[in-house]
Amino acid sequence: MIPERDASRHPCFNKAASGHCGRVHLPVAPKCNIRCNYCDRKHDCVNESRPGVSSAVLTPPQALAYMRQVLEREPRITVAGIAGPGDPMANWAETHHTLRLLKEHYPHLLFCLSTNGLALPDHVDELAEVGATHVTVTINAVDPAVGAEIYGWVRDGKLILRGRDAAALLIGRQLESVRRLKDRGITVKINTILIPGKNDHHIGQVAATVAALGADIHNIIPMFPTANTPFEDIPEPGKEQVEAARRASVVHLPQMTHCRRCRADAVGLLCSDLSGELSETLRACSRIVPGAGENRPYVAVASREGMLINLHLGEAWAFHIYGKNDEGVFLVEERAAPEPGGGPRRWEELARTLKDCRAILCSAYGETPAKILMDRGIMVHGCAGLVEDGVEEAFGTGGLTSLKSRRQGLSGACRCGGGSGEGCG
Repeated sequence: MIPERDASRHPCFNKAASGHCGRVHLPVAPKCNIRCNYCDRKHDCVNESRPGVSSAVLTPPQALAYMRQVLEREPRITVAGIAGPGDPMANWAETHHTLRLLKEHYPHLLFCLSTNGLALPDHVDELAEVGATHVTVTINAVDPAVGAEIYGWVRDGKLILRGRDAAALLIGRQLESVRRLKDRGITVKINTILIPGKNDHHIGQVAATVAALGADIHNIIPMFPTANTPFEDIPEPGKEQVEAARRASVVHLPQMTHCRRCRADAVGLLCSDLSGELSETLRACSRIVPGAGENRPYVAVASREGMLINLHLGEAWAFHIYGKNDEGVFLVEERAAPEPGGGPRRWEELARTLKDCRAILCSAYGETPAKILMDRGIMVHGCAGLVEDGVEEAFGTGGLTSLKSRRQGLSGACRCGGGSGEGCG
C-alpha cells in the first residue's frame, strides 16, 4: 500500500490530489544509458508533451534557483522530481547533488525521480538517505525475448550490450531495484510503455512480476510515435488497447489513469501545466553562473596542450587555471593534480587544490569524483572544443551549451511552427 501521508500530496500517485498538488521536474540529467526504440530526445518544443524533452538543462545550483522561482509562481507545488531529459541514475552526481540541495532548502517537499532502473540498485540506500520518497521505474518487459524488441542497446559502464543480453541485464537490474526500493520503504510506481505488436500481450506478466516484489501502482502509457525512431511507424495505441492492458494489470496492481506523459521540465498541476509559461524562466536559470556569488573567481581546464578540452578528469596530471577580466579570459597558472590512486581521498584533495574554482572543464568524468567535487561546490562539465570558448561560456552562462552535443540536440528537430522552443520556426 502507498503510505497515505505521502500519497495524499503526490499528484501522480493520488488522482484526488492532482487538482491541488503540483509537481516540478528539474532537468538536471541529460545523459541516458539505454536506447529505447520509441525514444528520440533530440526533439523539443513547448507544444510537445512527452518524456525526454526539455527546453534547457540545469546544473544542481541552477536547479535550486529555478525551484525558488517556481514556488513563487506556483506555491501549490508539493513534489520536486528528476525525470531526465536522460536518466537520473546515468547522471548520479548531478541527481544526488540536486536532491541534497533540495533537502537542505525545501525539506517540506516530496522528492521523487523516474528512471529506467539500469544503474539504480547501487544507489538505493543513498536515495533513501537524501529523502527520496517516490521512485518510478519504467519496465516495459520482464521477458528478455520481449525486451530485445524494445531496446536497441544497453550501456553498463563501458560495456554495450544488444539484443537478449541487453534486455536480460536491464530487466534483472529493474527487478532488483524494485525489491531494494521496497526494502527501504520507498513508494514505487511502475511505468510501462504500451507498444502495439511488441509488448501489448505481455502487460499482465509485467504487472504480476512487479506486484510480487511489492510495487505500489502501475501506469500504462500508450506509446507516442516519434519521428526518426525505429518505432516511428507503429501507430499510437487506441483507448480499447489501453483499457485491455489495464484490465490485465489491475488484478495485480492499482492503476494510474491520469498520466499526462510529462516532459522532463514539466511544472505545475497535472491539469494545468506551466512549462510553456516558465520556459523563459527555466532558460534564464540555465544561464546562471554557478559559484559566481562565492569566492571562486577561476575555472579549471583539463587539457593536453592548453588549446583543446581533451583530457578525462582522471587523466589530468595538471589543470590550466583561467580567470576573466574586462579584456577577456586569461591563463592564471598551471596547477598540479594529486597523484593517481588513493580512491576518494584523491578527489577530496583535488577539491582543496581547486577550492577557488567554480567549475572544471574536462572531456569526461567518473561518477565518484564528480559527486565529491560537486558536493564541495565545484561543478564538473564534460565537454569538448577550444579551451577559450569553453572558459568564456563557463564564465558567461555556466551551461557550456555550444560545447555539449546533448544540449545542442534538445530543440533542433521541432517543426511545429507554434512553440517557443529554440527549434521552433
